[in-house]
Amino acid sequence: MTTGLVGLAVLMALATYPSRAIPLLAPGFDRLPARALEYLRLVGPAVLASIAASQIFVNPAANGSGPSFHVGVEWLAVGVCVVIVAWRRSLLLGIVLAVLIVAGARGLGLAAA
Repeated sequence: MTTGLVGLAVLMALATYPSRAIPLLAPGFDRLPARALEYLRLVGPAVLASIAASQIFVNPAANGSGPSFHVGVEWLAVGVCVVIVAWRRSLLLGIVLAVLIVAGARGLGLAAA
């Protein structure tokens, strides 16, 4: 197990913190235009989606020649996550189900780790 992605997680937390802290720190935040509120509400999920896409759909090539397009059980997990989030409006539930799908597939030997 490596801790190489811990730094990236901390960096992304620092990058998204200002948009999450605005309602706590700015007086009159609720008076912003609806478009601005919607934008700020979606910054966190957009960052999570971009990280997931870069880690799931493109993997480093085994021969070291650079990144390659990857299709695997992760695609199913992402699809289930998107459907659950759209249906139940719960990002947490979608992510938990996606993680369980990938962990189960890897545990059963159906997907590479």
